[in-house]
Amino acid sequence: MADDIDFSRRLLEQFLVVVQEKHFGRAAERLGMSQPPLSQSIQRLERAVGTRLFDRGPGGVRLTAAGRVFASDAQRLLDLRSAAIARARRVANGLEGDVRIGYVSLLSHLYLPAVLRAAAEQLPGLRVHLHHGSSAGVVDLVRTGALDLGFLRDPSRLSDDLVGTVIATERIGVAVPRDHRLSGAGSADLAELAEEDFVLPDPTALPFLAQQLQLVCHGAGFTPRGVAVADDLSGLFSYVAAGLCVSLVPEGMRHLAVAGVSVIALRGRVSALDTAVHAIHRPDADPAVIRLLDVVTALPSESYDLGVPPNG
Repeated sequence: MADDIDFSRRLLEQFLVVVQEKHFGRAAERLGMSQPPLSQSIQRLERAVGTRLFDRGPGGVRLTAAGRVFASDAQRLLDLRSAAIARARRVANGLEGDVRIGYVSLLSHLYLPAVLRAAAEQLPGLRVHLHHGSSAGVVDLVRTGALDLGFLRDPSRLSDDLVGTVIATERIGVAVPRDHRLSGAGSADLAELAEEDFVLPDPTALPFLAQQLQLVCHGAGFTPRGVAVADDLSGLFSYVAAGLCVSLVPEGMRHLAVAGVSVIALRGRVSALDTAVHAIHRPDADPAVIRLLDVVTALPSESYDLGVPPNG
């Protein structure tokens, strides 16, 4: 009956060195051991396998047919073992794995392309899965563990069981129809919008933008005259493109080619014109989440400028 034997890395390496050297003496010298223990190890291996792996002769050894097959499989076993260890270490270090990201609609065009590009370049072992939702929905999914990382503008919903980090800041601009009197202007004063009709962001779906629009308009001395409500970015732009009204949107949207719409900067030192993008996660986030967040927070602000080429 064959001996029970553990095909350890050391034993397989000893066998493969004998295969390469075709001589027990030279193999033992290369392994830094004496010849008798090496010969005994190979004999135990052959008993465990149940057949001779080498033909011995006065000038050395050569593989039997079974030995040639076993040598090929032994090398694969060693390669698989090394790969398994390396992959486990990559996952533990945050270099490989799955990261589930939630985002709100106003961030999808401006920030996600830069985040995905940076992840692909710097953390190619990560697989990123995207989920669109409302601010409240993204927060809840991160809190319950259904999502690993969330990007949103409104941090007011956060509690002590979540961590938030600012990854970017930008100004709010005004979206106007292409034939609007302000369309060709480089910038505009808030007061110039006092008599305009507005498409308002839905307070439930886009709570932060809805609140911000009210704040900046009231700061300029008027209440926006809402004639329509939209619950996502495409809806806001659709009303503006139709020539029916204007709206406030992130200024970075000027780089998106939306037919019939121009986005121009707003002048003034109103603090509410500044908006921040936050990344949120649980305090016990996986190493992959922390690695990705490190990459994202290190991105220069121009990375989010859609008018700049990826390597620009």
